[in-house]
Amino acid sequence: MNRSGFTRDGCSWIPEYLNFVDAGTCIGCGRCFKVCSREVMHPYGINDAGQILGVCRGAEEDFDGELTRVIMAVDYPGRCIGCGACARVCPKNCQVYVRADLLPSEPPK
Repeated sequence: MNRSGFTRDGCSWIPEYLNFVDAGTCIGCGRCFKVCSREVMHPYGINDAGQILGVCRGAEEDFDGELTRVIMAVDYPGRCIGCGACARVCPKNCQVYVRADLLPSEPPK
């Protein structure tokens, strides 16, 4: 599968796709989630031990008092189109990308 392309002026270009969000850096502001038109990531609640409790669907959800903080996590990396909007709005630069040519040749099903 060819994963490189060209810019409008003919320069070679290899896209980069969102691979994961660094949970240690993410402050859970949700800016990346709000700007992503492809629903690549969602807000997740975590507890003191760093265990993911589940998707946060609203401010009232506290997972029986265990919720310590909210982070963004990548659910559907295959949906990413490499636009970089999430990185542009993130105040902490916690998105980690992978170059398209470093991905497995067969996309996950």
